[in-house]
Amino acid sequence: MNNTITLPFRGPPPGPSPTATLNGNLTSPTEAPGGGAPKENSTAGTDRLIVGVDFGTTYSGVAAVYTSTPDDVDVIKTWPGGNGITSDKVPTEIAYDVSSSPTTSGSTTPSASGFTATSSSNASAGGTSRASGVKWGFQFKPEESRLRCIKLFLDRNQKLPHFVSHPETAALLRKYNRTVKDAVTDYLTEIYKHTIDTLTKRYGESFISITKIEFVLTVPAVWSDAAKNDTLQAAERAGMGSLHELRLISEPEAAAVYTLKAIQPNHLKVGDNFIVCDAGGGTVDLISYKILQLSPLRVEESAIGTGGLCGSTFLNYRFEDHVKSRLGLERYTHMKERKPKAWQVALKYFEEFVKRNFNEEEHEEVNVPFPGLPDDEEIGLDSGFLIMTSQQIKDIFEPVVRDVCELVEGQVESIRGKGGNVSGIVLVGGFGQSNHLYTRLKQHFYVAPPPYTVRPTDAPCANVEVMQPVYAWTAVVRGAVLRGLEGSMVVSRRSRWHYGTSYATVYNEEQHPVGDRYWSPLWERWMVSDRMQWHISKGEQVSERKAVSFHYTRNFRPGQPLLVEDDLIACDDEMAPPSYRRGLINVCTLTTDLNAVPKTLFTRLTTTKGIEFDNLDFTLDMTIDSAHLVFELKVDGVRYGSVTAKFH
Repeated sequence: MNNTITLPFRGPPPGPSPTATLNGNLTSPTEAPGGGAPKENSTAGTDRLIVGVDFGTTYSGVAAVYTSTPDDVDVIKTWPGGNGITSDKVPTEIAYDVSSSPTTSGSTTPSASGFTATSSSNASAGGTSRASGVKWGFQFKPEESRLRCIKLFLDRNQKLPHFVSHPETAALLRKYNRTVKDAVTDYLTEIYKHTIDTLTKRYGESFISITKIEFVLTVPAVWSDAAKNDTLQAAERAGMGSLHELRLISEPEAAAVYTLKAIQPNHLKVGDNFIVCDAGGGTVDLISYKILQLSPLRVEESAIGTGGLCGSTFLNYRFEDHVKSRLGLERYTHMKERKPKAWQVALKYFEEFVKRNFNEEEHEEVNVPFPGLPDDEEIGLDSGFLIMTSQQIKDIFEPVVRDVCELVEGQVESIRGKGGNVSGIVLVGGFGQSNHLYTRLKQHFYVAPPPYTVRPTDAPCANVEVMQPVYAWTAVVRGAVLRGLEGSMVVSRRSRWHYGTSYATVYNEEQHPVGDRYWSPLWERWMVSDRMQWHISKGEQVSERKAVSFHYTRNFRPGQPLLVEDDLIACDDEMAPPSYRRGLINVCTLTTDLNAVPKTLFTRLTTTKGIEFDNLDFTLDMTIDSAHLVFELKVDGVRYGSVTAKFH
């Protein structure tokens, strides 16, 4: 920890703060005239293209809209390697031609694990591919190896699902001489290039050359700030931030932006709470909002966002285990090795029909095609089809669906624990299209009224309505576009962590262990360091309209560099500790350059031994939004110098 003396300024307690941006050199937002909310960065009156990018675990999507025609949202549906077949999304998969696989210029060579965090610096502006011989998305044959679910490796704090192999991914990265960040950058580069090509075909080269383009990229709400920052930097290197404006929004918030507008005005009332369940391929993210205002729509986050590894890809692996148990290991292995297309046909049918459309009331059995497999009445193979009963399919779904129900139940209980009433659950994402998940959630949250009683009209209803909006699979990317088009509808959010900084203070024998004290020759008194001041509490409402201020006092000997470093610390526990200890999360190191502060604002002090030093009181203001942290330096309320953040 940093032992530089930092005495907290004992002014009024800091207020709640807005969300912040996680890039290297962080700049302050522009205030509206007379104060208030930060302006959007777009030029007033200038038409522009807004591009939303949903960088997903298993599939990714892109949508765009021109601001002069805001109702005409285009979702890209054609992709390289798609053979003319349209799809709202493209697989989040990438591989390289080993013979032409590039070395990572300016980057550390991947370690034995293959997960070196150092990023490459040879990305060219404007989205030119950084790697020759790249294959991505739909460009693979079924048997070809490729990097899958690479996004999950950006946040080491998150547990990997069992179907994502750490050793296999590390081996592929070493083979390609890439890091995780390189692979993410390369994939986003391909997304960027294809997006620009598609927009150019629609609007023309001359139009694209003179039109401002803004990118809105989605990230998981439960990710660490460092992982969000890594994603932002990868997108910048891919071209989305080199020539264009780029911002982040959390995935469930983007889904909420679209879905709450989609169900308005029929279902919304001021005071209602809605839970948005973004159920994707790998992860399920949840976020809850309370309606504050209908026109324009304004909401506040009403519970801490949660998430888990219970996406629909787990169903694929449970289906595979079922098939293996039915066929037997020997026959299953023979099929996978000798008849791989039979397995691909079966998996495709399960993916596109069973997962989305299975309804236990309508489907007593389902016939899954396995072309070329010989009949076997005993195990249910007939004419190239494996017969699966309704109960067998339910058994595949049940553990995954149960995990989703428990996540949603946690949000419901959190809201009800604060006296709120949950009006609806909105299902979005690829898994959110599942008819069986929809039915199970309806059953889970339906409470039959007691017989022969009349419920008072003003009593809260125990039942919670479950909704599946149109375009559930593309809700996140459509919401990202709306966020860029209309600005944020979220007035305040709930902090997922405690955020604080450490400081040194005067030793107090009634409060501090004697072993923690040390003598300060400048202050000429006993001090203790590594005390924690928590500026934001877990679950506290934070707003983009008001920053949280970290107050400091710093001392400098004559000629000492005016660069100071402080660590932003986070804690996931319910109660944050009073002093620094192991297990706390070092979010980032803030480097503050005080050289621009006028020397007249420093106070010259002298110790009793004649040692002179300069003292300065200053604040670092942090704002928090959907997926960003922004910092700025102030002295006496005036902005000076710069603050850079290095995320860990």
